[in-house]
Amino acid sequence: MSTDFKPVSSSKVSISELMLPSHTNFSGKIHGGYILQLLDQIAFASASKFSGNYCVTASVDTVNFLKPIEVGELVTMKASVNYVGRSSMIVGIRVEAENIQTGVIKHCNSSYFTMVAKDKEGKSVQVPGLILSNLEEVRRFRKAIKHIEVRKEVEEHEKLANINSIEDLASLEKYNVLLEIS
Repeated sequence: MSTDFKPVSSSKVSISELMLPSHTNFSGKIHGGYILQLLDQIAFASASKFSGNYCVTASVDTVNFLKPIEVGELVTMKASVNYVGRSSMIVGIRVEAENIQTGVIKHCNSSYFTMVAKDKEGKSVQVPGLILSNLEEVRRFRKAIKHIEVRKEVEEHEKLANINSIEDLASLEKYNVLLEIS
């Protein structure tokens, strides 16, 4: 257990960037891969700012693309640490896009990145504990705990599942899949 604690506010980072034609995919919308790159950068900044260490991305747990982002919109990403373990942190990121001509803002993406703090030799290091200062921070912390529990349940289920059984293979008939196993 950490004896050093920092408030969520010490991890808050925001970035804004104007979306250019060079950021588009083949349908003329902003490419999801470009947004993922920005998400990884802000997750790194938030986790490093909070922990005081270099941080690496351990996993991207959730990326929900809710609405497309258009060329010419101003994208703002807001990140903060929602949960801390021993050396890991879950960084929550909200992505909004603003039509700079009308001022209309839309929520485009919510993402959760698990980041791990590293020392100069690349070994995982302990991060400060998290001070929760309001009920919204408590809600985000509890949501992260639930997400971790669900992920562990899925991993345990996968270990126990017998994917080679006749029953398991037969259960796939209700899906849009054709088995051609030799």
